Amino acid sequence: MTLSLTSKASLAIAVAIMMGFFAYQTALVIGYAEVTDSSPLIGWLAVVSFMPFFFYVLVEFVRKVRYKFQSIDDTLSAINQSNALVEFDVRGNIISCNDIFCEISGYTMPELIGKHRKLLTPENAENNDFWASILRGNSRSGEFRRIGKFNREFWIYGNYNPIKNPYGEVYRILKIASDITDKKHIEFEVNKKNGYLEHAAKILRHDMHSGINTYIPRGLSSLKRRLTEEDITNLKISAPLKMIQEGLTHTQKVYKGVKEFTNLVKNDTQLEKANVNLRDILLSYLSSTSYIKQVEIKELIEYEVNEALFCTAVDNLIRNGLKYNDSHTKMVTIYMENERTLIIEDNGRGMSQEDFDEYSKPYTRKKDQQEKGTGLGLNICVAIVEEHGFNITAERLEQGTKIRIKLL
Repeated sequence: MTLSLTSKASLAIAVAIMMGFFAYQTALVIGYAEVTDSSPLIGWLAVVSFMPFFFYVLVEFVRKVRYKFQSIDDTLSAINQSNALVEFDVRGNIISCNDIFCEISGYTMPELIGKHRKLLTPENAENNDFWASILRGNSRSGEFRRIGKFNREFWIYGNYNPIKNPYGEVYRILKIASDITDKKHIEFEVNKKNGYLEHAAKILRHDMHSGINTYIPRGLSSLKRRLTEEDITNLKISAPLKMIQEGLTHTQKVYKGVKEFTNLVKNDTQLEKANVNLRDILLSYLSSTSYIKQVEIKELIEYEVNEALFCTAVDNLIRNGLKYNDSHTKMVTIYMENERTLIIEDNGRGMSQEDFDEYSKPYTRKKDQQEKGTGLGLNICVAIVEEHGFNITAERLEQGTKIRIKLL
């Protein structure tokens, strides 16, 4: 690597100082020989004998000085290659910048040099104390919105570093920045979609509540009052009425889970929990399902959970265990492995931890999988479990999968 102009000048000064020191030492030796009436030859012999030591010291000195300045140059070069750099004077005028900053802003170097920093700063983007604080010697950092050429918006994460002279006075400000425009655009998009999601969740909670917990139950109750047992028998609608009632009951349970899950969209929401018997709430939740007979729930503990969400998550794991199952006797067993580990075990195709992690990603489906689905089931299930502060893992068995939910 080559030294910069500054480093070369500093190295030349260092060599000059050492040569001056050598000349001074030589003069002292010759002068001493003349004063003491000694032979000048003795003086020159002393000088010659000193020269190897002197040159060794000179070489080491130059090497260390060169290494020091080379190290500084290499550091600055590395910063320059990976960051946007712009340098200001104390009045805020741009005195230098690198190619990366030009590329981000859209301006060329001649268009920026000599211009005031307000060329890039949106109106009212900074308060009056911002620049004054830097001039007092305080570093400032953060995310900054800037306006480039053709009024194009860009965002940077920048560090304003005041540079002081030997008297402690700030005479330059170096800004080291990185382009975060894409990151900010993603943040804005996510925030916008979160706003849509929260609005949709409000509508969903309100409209589903009205339909599931008001209109349909009232309509079903009104229908039953108008039908006598004889009418039901003659019309042969006993089974349909039962199915409607069971479907409504199950839908109301599902709605409770949806309501609790959409509540999590709100900012600073805390999960509402209650101490319940896990076996009792799961049996109640599954009682109106068509697959209740394929689920064996052994003795479970009492624990503090959000009933609707916890049942939704476990139900999702149960349905997965039954759906992706080629066994003639599709079964899911729920039990406690120890006092703090809940097990959901099926006798299906089996799923490793790697598979589980992959399928837990939103919209991820197995490429050769024939069954339809959104790929959101496991993702939502994991989200609910983690919202409780629990940990969930999977283990492939010789036949089937063992899901572990480690409680707090």
